[in-house]
Amino acid sequence: MPQDPTREQHDVVVIGAGQSGLAAGYHLASAAIDHVILEAASRVGDVWRSRYDSLRLYSPARYDGLPGLPFPGDPMAFPSGAQMADYLETYATTFDLPVRSGVAVERLRVDADGPGYVVSGGGAEWPAAHVIVATGPFQRPYRPEFARDIDPRIQQIHSADYRHPDQLADGPVLVVGASHSGADIAYELAASRRTYLSGRSHGQLPFSVESRVARVTWPLLASVATRVLSLDTPIGRKMAPQVRKGGGPLLRHRKQDLIDAGVEWSEARTVGVTDGKPTLADGEVLDVACVLWCTGFRPDFSWIELPILADDGWPSQERGVITSAPGLYILGAPFLHSFASMLVLGAGDDAAWVVEHIRASRSSSTPAAMAA
Repeated sequence: MPQDPTREQHDVVVIGAGQSGLAAGYHLASAAIDHVILEAASRVGDVWRSRYDSLRLYSPARYDGLPGLPFPGDPMAFPSGAQMADYLETYATTFDLPVRSGVAVERLRVDADGPGYVVSGGGAEWPAAHVIVATGPFQRPYRPEFARDIDPRIQQIHSADYRHPDQLADGPVLVVGASHSGADIAYELAASRRTYLSGRSHGQLPFSVESRVARVTWPLLASVATRVLSLDTPIGRKMAPQVRKGGGPLLRHRKQDLIDAGVEWSEARTVGVTDGKPTLADGEVLDVACVLWCTGFRPDFSWIELPILADDGWPSQERGVITSAPGLYILGAPFLHSFASMLVLGAGDDAAWVVEHIRASRSSSTPAAMAA
């Protein structure tokens, strides 16, 4: 009897076709596990195409490939966001991964008619014993409540909508947030206008990821990011909460680089508004034409109808395994297991761990295994 076209059964449903979701698909296919990958965008890689034009990855191409397919080109070049998008699209095609684009997932709930879960979206349902949530960290752009009190004549834009300097009004700009995107964008803007940067430093590498020193130490940096700065170590466990809040150290443009470029950096946070103008914690009121919010994103799992969230808004998990909901997993979250989890560098290892857990759980639930 043919399957209802609005209800399609699979062993595993992967939600999201970014680097984590595609890496999971590769490992699932290698293990001959039936699955489907649902992607909200119309095209694989669009999450990278929608970032600012000057974006480049923080790791060289040698460390940006997913399992089974090296990143093309110079292994020590730093790919752009557009190049990463094209690579992901090629990856999905190369391995013939079962991606369904243009499917925005609306609900994830326990299956009332059988074991496992039901994923819903676009008028269709996908029941599955296992679900991998790989929607990534860029979910709900955040800006503080007081932003609404800024004079409407001052342009406001979030980094999620920023593409290039020509978008901004003429005149000085305040970049709020001194982590990765804030530092990158402030450095870019300083070439064409007076640029203020507000936000506390979260530390920095002793050298830029693109320096000569980094070129010879990248194997060590990769090892530190995956093994030393992990939830298996005291230093990793201490670092994880800060990174999950969007407080990663400077990797490409460090503090002195920003100052040398002309960025006027105050570690006083932007905390309010005075006479319609943004005001810093030290009382300074900035007369600017634009405020660019590099204040990060907040997780949004309101579509998951299970009590799985921790206090930080992310699902409570152990290396991607959501223990309170057997069969449910997450990939692509900041510091899922290590600092590398927020980089393409860590996507393959995290996905391999989760898929092995699925494979083992499926094996233990077969009739032969239960009889034994």
